[in-house]
Amino acid sequence: MGQIQLHQVSKSFGATEVIPPLDLTIEDGEFVVFVGPSGCGKSTLLRLIAGLEDVSAGQVLIDGLDATKVAPAKRRLAMVFQSYALYPHMSVRKNIAFPLRMAKLDKADQEERIAKAAAVLNLTDYLDRRPGQLSGGQRQRVAIGRAIVREPAAFLFDEPLSNLDAALRVGMRLEISELHKRLKTTMIYVTHDQVEAMTMADKIVVLNSGMIEQVGSPLELYLRPRNTFVAGFIGSPMMNLIDGPEAEKLGAATIGVRPEHIDISKTEGIWTGTVGVSEHLGSDTFFHVLTDAAPEPLTVRAAGEMALDYGARVHLTPRPAQVHRFDANGLRIE
Repeated sequence: MGQIQLHQVSKSFGATEVIPPLDLTIEDGEFVVFVGPSGCGKSTLLRLIAGLEDVSAGQVLIDGLDATKVAPAKRRLAMVFQSYALYPHMSVRKNIAFPLRMAKLDKADQEERIAKAAAVLNLTDYLDRRPGQLSGGQRQRVAIGRAIVREPAAFLFDEPLSNLDAALRVGMRLEISELHKRLKTTMIYVTHDQVEAMTMADKIVVLNSGMIEQVGSPLELYLRPRNTFVAGFIGSPMMNLIDGPEAEKLGAATIGVRPEHIDISKTEGIWTGTVGVSEHLGSDTFFHVLTDAAPEPLTVRAAGEMALDYGARVHLTPRPAQVHRFDANGLRIE
């Protein structure tokens, strides 16, 4: 079991409150991602769950039991950090075995758990190597293996892929998702990368200045953002947000339109604009178009390759069914 509940948990450093009181329930077996901009409190919240930081107020419950004052080692949680924190003089086998030796498990149990973890992570052929002989992705798998052998109630990942290059990040993202499907163990994953959040999570928790802005599945947050912060943060490229007369026509203070929900034409449309920078990705083309609708260029996504010269005059039409409306407080209007 691995249900984790936070009841009015808060954290202050001196007079500075970094996590205002919040409630959150993470169900057993869920893959939950904490996402938000740098400094939003996501790593601090993870450390409060792990017991690496003391809560200033509130309760942390693990499987219904109060763990607020329980030492980190007794919480049945395994944490994987941004830095691999491997012992360079030890083999992969000994690095994975380290928490088991600390727990004084007998040798046979240790070997069984190491073999099982190595098989799951494709590390069997590397058990006698040292970390310096491994790639970055392999070292991260060793760190995950060291967590797996503890057979925890939940895994806590603190930006584990940020030290990897782009190709390795994609590969490890898939490996961690596959690992969750196989183990069916609760996982809490912290990242500033909303693409990781969208592709990995069962449930996303969007944080801003220590507060929870919205909790939901990736598609719920993408299709029905609760406010302009979530609307602007979730999605790559971000949603176009437009204030002023164009929003007032629709009874809103702000309207939002995703790049793929704006049709672009050389002949007709609601907004007229000038093409700025174009980004050609092969599968898609992104145009940044300056219009009278907004002071900032609007981002428009066209499927495949579309040729428009810099400075070309174009016409844009937002699809009415996909326009999001927000009030003066930035909250969604249904």
